[in-house]
Amino acid sequence: MYFPWLLYAQRKHIVVFNRSTKTIEESIHVKFDEVDPKVKMMQNLEKLRIDDEDDGTLGQTSNSQEVEACKESDTSAPKNSRLLIGHSSQQIIGDPNKGVITRSTLHRDEGHIAFVSQTEPTKIDDALGDEFWVMAMQEELSHFVRNKVWTLVPRPKDHTTIGTKWVFRNKKNEKGEIVRNKARLVAQGYNQEEGIDYEEAFAPVARLEAIRMLLAYACYNGFLLYQMDVKSAFLNGFINEEVYVEQPPGFEDHEHLCHVYHLQKALYGLRQAPRAWYDRLSAFLLEKGFKKGTLDPTLFILIEKHDMLLVQIYVDDIIFGSSNTSLCNEFSSLMTNEFEMSMMGELTYFLGLQIKQSKHGIFINQAKYVRDMLKKFKFENRKHVTLLVVPPSKWTKTN
Repeated sequence: MYFPWLLYAQRKHIVVFNRSTKTIEESIHVKFDEVDPKVKMMQNLEKLRIDDEDDGTLGQTSNSQEVEACKESDTSAPKNSRLLIGHSSQQIIGDPNKGVITRSTLHRDEGHIAFVSQTEPTKIDDALGDEFWVMAMQEELSHFVRNKVWTLVPRPKDHTTIGTKWVFRNKKNEKGEIVRNKARLVAQGYNQEEGIDYEEAFAPVARLEAIRMLLAYACYNGFLLYQMDVKSAFLNGFINEEVYVEQPPGFEDHEHLCHVYHLQKALYGLRQAPRAWYDRLSAFLLEKGFKKGTLDPTLFILIEKHDMLLVQIYVDDIIFGSSNTSLCNEFSSLMTNEFEMSMMGELTYFLGLQIKQSKHGIFINQAKYVRDMLKKFKFENRKHVTLLVVPPSKWTKTN
C-alpha cells in the first residue's frame, strides 16, 4: 500500500499518512514510488484520460483497443510493463527495422542552421508534428538497426518489461547557436532490480582536473588536441542480462502491438549501460596496444618509438593528441572503422569550456556559460559596471 510522504521524523523514520486508518504514522520500512503520476495513469487501463494539463481526453482508437485486448489476453504480464495507449494509426511512422531517412541524406550548406527546429518539444505529440524532430527520431532508430541493438519478440510472461520514452534536446555550438536536433530513446531504468536486471553499473568518468592536466601537458609539449564523439555510444555495449523494453512511442509496429524488444546491447537509461560501453571501448583500445593510465582508468596511452598518443575518454566524448600527427590520423581511422564516429576536428568546446589553441599556448574561457547565466537571470541587457560589487559607503556587521 502506498501512502503520501509528509516529512522526515526527528529519528531516522519517515512520516507518512495512512489513507486506510486516516492516521499519521512513522516507519523506516518505506518504499518510494518514483514513477511519474502521468505514467501511472497510463498504466491504469480503466482510465483512458491523461491529466488535464496534457492534451485532454484520448479517444479509443483502433490501436489502443488492440493494445487493451492484448493486455487482457495476457493476464500474467508483469505489473511494471508499460504499453503506450491512445496513439492513432496516423501517428505510427513505420517499422524501425526498415530503412529510414537520416539527416545525412539532406543537402547542407553554410545555412544548415535553418534546417533544424528551434524549439524543444515536451510531449511526444508535439515532436511527431515537427518534421525535423521526426527526422531526429528516425536517425536515432537507424542507429538501433545498424548496431543490431534489439529484436522484436512476443511479450514474455515471466519477465518484467521496461518502458521507453523520448528525450529531446537541441545541440548548440560554442556560440550558442542550435546546430542539431537530438532525439534520444531511453529506457526507464528506475524499474530495474539489482541482481536481476543488472549486476554492475559503475563506470569510470574522467574528472575535470584530468582534462585540465591533459590541456597543460599538450600546451607544454606543443601539440594540438582533437576531439570526436561516438554516435549513440551506449548502443555499442553488450549486456549479459535478459532485458525487454517497450516499443518506441510513436513508432509502434501496428501489426505486433503486443510485442516488445529483446535487447542484445545496452540502451540509454539502463543502469548497466555506462559500464557496458566503457568495457567495450576499453577492451578495444587495449587490444590495439594501448595501456590504461595507472591513476586514471579513462586515460589510454600508446607509445611508438619516441612518440606518444594520449586518449582521454569522457563517456562518448574522446579527446586525443600526439606529438606525431600521423598517430592522430591513424587513431581517427581506427575508431571510424570500429564505431560510428563524428569527427569534430580541433578541440574547441568541451564540458562548458571554450578552448582556443594557438602557437602562443592554450587559452580557456567560459564566455558561453556566462552568456547563458546572464540570459537565465535576464541580465543580458543590463548596464556594465567596473566593479563586480559596489561597496557601501559604510561597512557594518550586516553587510
